[in-house]
Amino acid sequence: MLDLEVVPERSLGNEQWEFTLGMPLAQAVAILQKHCRIIKNVQVLYSEQSPLSHDLILNLTQDGIKLLFDAFNQRLKVIEVYDLTKVKLKYCGVHFNSQAIAPTIEQIDQSFGATHPGVYNSAEQLFHLNFRGLSFSFQLDSWTEAPKYEPNFAHGLASLQIPHGATVKRMYIYSGNSLQDTKAPMMPLSCFLGNVYAESVDVLRDGTGPSGLRLRLLAAGCGPGVLADAKMRVFERAVYFGDSCQDVLSMLGSPHKVFYKSEDKMKIHSPSPHKQVPSKCNDYFFNYFTLGVDILFDANTHKVKKFVLHTNYPGHYNFNIYHRCEFKIPLAIKKENAGGQTEICTTYSKWDSIQELLGHPVEKPVVLHRSSSPNNTNPFGSTFCFGLQRMIFEIQWPVHCGGREERFIYFMYMSTL
Repeated sequence: MLDLEVVPERSLGNEQWEFTLGMPLAQAVAILQKHCRIIKNVQVLYSEQSPLSHDLILNLTQDGIKLLFDAFNQRLKVIEVYDLTKVKLKYCGVHFNSQAIAPTIEQIDQSFGATHPGVYNSAEQLFHLNFRGLSFSFQLDSWTEAPKYEPNFAHGLASLQIPHGATVKRMYIYSGNSLQDTKAPMMPLSCFLGNVYAESVDVLRDGTGPSGLRLRLLAAGCGPGVLADAKMRVFERAVYFGDSCQDVLSMLGSPHKVFYKSEDKMKIHSPSPHKQVPSKCNDYFFNYFTLGVDILFDANTHKVKKFVLHTNYPGHYNFNIYHRCEFKIPLAIKKENAGGQTEICTTYSKWDSIQELLGHPVEKPVVLHRSSSPNNTNPFGSTFCFGLQRMIFEIQWPVHCGGREERFIYFMYMSTL
């Protein structure tokens, strides 16, 4: 049984690990993977048809804990303990829930002190007691009417007409004063761990198409740049097609990984007559996982030839390898009377709306199959690659919705198609 410290409006954890509000999804998964012998039977819950309409949830079924991540920024928004019999909880080092201590209304009063009068939900038959960044829900199954308060309720929780021994059914940790209105906070400094994160990525264009990326980056620590708070650094960097390997390193720093391509599955679709001639050298990627960006270099010139931006939607083969890239792409509208207007495509744009702006691709999409080895199958199915305006859009249709809720999975930018 896990023995965890509750920190209102901040975290739930112990000396070895901690789930912190604002933590990226990838870091929470890394904790679960590292402690897989202790934390078992974890479920990943998400909406396949509408991934942006519902929170992404990590359900620790063995420990009665749910971690709710914001569907857009994929940072931890709410920590819910829905079965207090499966976990020990303490506040300021003193247990208020364990096998020997029941989390009754009296025990909560003793551990956390007085607060505002609670709220009774007659539909759920739950009594909600709220502190800042922390809420407790008490089950009131035997009640036939809403709870009443004493005329003078200035004496703390003891003045509420709640039966003795009523125990906590659920506990929530969140940011702010209201669980219903809470949002995932900014990533805390403790979660940076020496990495640089992208707050936004703007695609730069010239007269012919995409020319590069402008990244607004966040880092923890001292140094030059605009200070967002006491220890947060905010700065901008730009990389372009044709930049050298050294240029990219000086702008973005060392990549998390360098990947050498053993083959190019899209090469056969190139019009180049020498496409079947094997190359003596392999092109290579700089993988920036926390930026959600890959940069491909030519093996001979060592110049940038492609950018890949990852949207990190659940249900994709590469889900949770990259952080979500919050990009904005200006698109040249192909409609009549557009007059050279542009529209902005974002990480959350739908493929149908993009086709309306850019026009339908002339050629049929290329079907892409991904698997870890030739003998393995991809449980998430194939993706479809469409080429438009010197860009390749990789799309995946949900299995059960007839293709109406398609989403971008990631975009590939090429200097030439």
